[in-house]
Amino acid sequence: MEQAHLAAAQLKNISFSAVFSSPLERAYRTAQIAGGGQKVNSDDRLIEADFGNWEGKSKETFIPENEQLWQNWCEDPTQTKAGGTGESAGEVINRVEDFYRWLQQQYPAGNILVVAHNGVNRFYLAYKLGMPLKNYRKLVIDNSSVTLFELDGDGELSLVHLNSKL
Repeated sequence: MEQAHLAAAQLKNISFSAVFSSPLERAYRTAQIAGGGQKVNSDDRLIEADFGNWEGKSKETFIPENEQLWQNWCEDPTQTKAGGTGESAGEVINRVEDFYRWLQQQYPAGNILVVAHNGVNRFYLAYKLGMPLKNYRKLVIDNSSVTLFELDGDGELSLVHLNSKL
């Protein structure tokens, strides 16, 4: 809650055309606070990546269960389903890209606040910045930090701020 209030303080002078969030409680509540009480629209496309059989487990627990699956994920998360039964990074990117394309059609101009999750955000930024997706963990995004990017009409991303304390 404290981090959400710090984000709200950073964003207080920005007017948002809309506020969107994952429907998961922590993200949704963060959006309510950071958006200054503005109506929050939830969208399932922003939900955290499904890590399948790895959910709720530490690496120390799940890697020994299937070391090959972990190696496949590390080498190519684009095609490999996390935890064997979850989503691939490609599937995550497809749904998040679909959300942002829709958002651009609905709000062709203006500032939009979007609150999602670490995995989703890192996959999307890595993809849009042209990084190999196996390097997504090299993007460090702090909880409740402000990352500002712009998408042009072709969907090209310009990263303006990462982990900003505006």
